[in-house]
Amino acid sequence: MDRIDADQTQLIDTESRFLDTNGFRVHFKRFGTGRTLIVLLHGSFLSLRSWRHVARPLAEQATLVAFDRPVCGLTSRPLPGKESASLYSADAQSDLVVAIIQELGFDQAVLIGNSTGGTIALLTALRHPDKVQALVLVGAMVYSGYATSELPGPMRALMSTLKPVFSGLMRLMITRLYDKAIRKFWYHQERLSDELLAAYKADFMVGPWDKAFLESFLETRHLGLATRLASVSIPSLVVTGEHDRAVKPEESRRLAQDLPGAEFRVIPDCGHLPQEETPDAFVALVKDFLSGPR
Repeated sequence: MDRIDADQTQLIDTESRFLDTNGFRVHFKRFGTGRTLIVLLHGSFLSLRSWRHVARPLAEQATLVAFDRPVCGLTSRPLPGKESASLYSADAQSDLVVAIIQELGFDQAVLIGNSTGGTIALLTALRHPDKVQALVLVGAMVYSGYATSELPGPMRALMSTLKPVFSGLMRLMITRLYDKAIRKFWYHQERLSDELLAAYKADFMVGPWDKAFLESFLETRHLGLATRLASVSIPSLVVTGEHDRAVKPEESRRLAQDLPGAEFRVIPDCGHLPQEETPDAFVALVKDFLSGPR
């Protein structure tokens, strides 16, 4: 199994834990001791660092786990062999969430997902409804972006044949555009310090990150989530930042309308990452939702 490069060990801190499951060495942090398990799923190009302001407050009456999703942070980046399947499809990622829940000794969990993390949280609830107690979807991509993208077959075949070329191109493109892309997640970009941006970049560009990102890109499929929402019967909270530019608030409002019985909340004065820009308001909303009747 692929491991973290030696020169990245400085990113590991005293709270870091690792779990080997479903082909990954998963990096996670665990807080609290409550009977309810909360699992946090961050968005693309970020890491569990995205939850640093809210993890402990949300764990006051629960057990909470934040983990680095595949292709991110200090979770390993295994590459498929000639006869082995890729581990980066959306379905595989939802299976990984369930494996983590079970490995931690729980039967189910509340899933809180931001951006593409919300996509995977929702997909997990659809594929494994008995494993998800409730959903909190924060700027979740359902009607656009990751959830609806799909490479044309001929292009996928070409990229699969010429992986070294395309992984190199992706390395060049992402390295050049990373800072600008991440800054757009914030409404008040001055709240994103140069130090934090550099930390996120270091978290992401670990090991064979360009090759792993290409594998993830090749596994992108239209997930058809919009046509399946009516089957979700668990308590759900849909949250949007008032000034979200990555997933428009209108999309989150539509999601709340399409999810049976879902609650909808708008957090003012923030963009795509309310847990980063307005953590107190985010924690208050989530705690109020989770304290309601289940």
